[in-house]
Amino acid sequence: MSGPWILLRGLTRESRHWGAFATLLAAREGAMPIDLPGNGTQAHARSPLVVDAYVDLLRADVEQRGARAPSRVLAMSLGGMVATAWALRYPEEIERLVLVNTSMRPHSRVYERLRPSAWPALARVARYWDGNDSGNLAETLIHGLTCARRDTLAADLETWRAIRAGAHVSRANALRQLAAAASFKARGAPRCAVLVVSSRGDRLVNPVCSARLARTWGAPHVEHPWAGHDLPHDDPQWLLDTLHAGDRAADAAGQAAGRE
Repeated sequence: MSGPWILLRGLTRESRHWGAFATLLAAREGAMPIDLPGNGTQAHARSPLVVDAYVDLLRADVEQRGARAPSRVLAMSLGGMVATAWALRYPEEIERLVLVNTSMRPHSRVYERLRPSAWPALARVARYWDGNDSGNLAETLIHGLTCARRDTLAADLETWRAIRAGAHVSRANALRQLAAAASFKARGAPRCAVLVVSSRGDRLVNPVCSARLARTWGAPHVEHPWAGHDLPHDDPQWLLDTLHAGDRAADAAGQAAGRE
């Protein structure tokens, strides 16, 4: 029996940003959200400049928690790059990989990985990253860039501002994470079962990145019709249902291969 799903968030985001999705997944099958160095419980740590260093630290964290290999990993954005590097370097340790709204070289172009229309808002986020009042503005800008669902805006900002106040990601770590994401290059395709998930309404990363990645790797690709970059926030139940539909398909494929 497989252990809980390992959950990895993206740039400057942490375990609490999974919100309702982690709760739903934990109740149904088990979830182990893990913070990347520099974020959340690891806010005191220095974020590495290369993705492979995140993999080394992540594996040590997983081992300390007693998780059994092979693992199932659901990751988004920068977390997706870390999960991919893990699967490529240690294929025996990863059973299934679900990548949400991620992008990576050599499969995506710079202007696809960060839409040019988002650059002005990202520049303002960088400008107002530090400080109490300016930090509130940064979270508001991030919400506008990453979330299509607006009915929870007030509650989201209250939660995100509390997260920022309790575990602030330093400007230096944010820049180091960005550098790691920009420089990562996937060399080959993971050998494990892979599901690529994207959001049609992603204003930050062009969904073509996911489509091209899935096509190159020969992996299934599922697209949400309206969600933004933060798909777990916008439609957690849809993502949960998609995850388990992918589980059933992978199990069926494995059983068929076993009969051959």
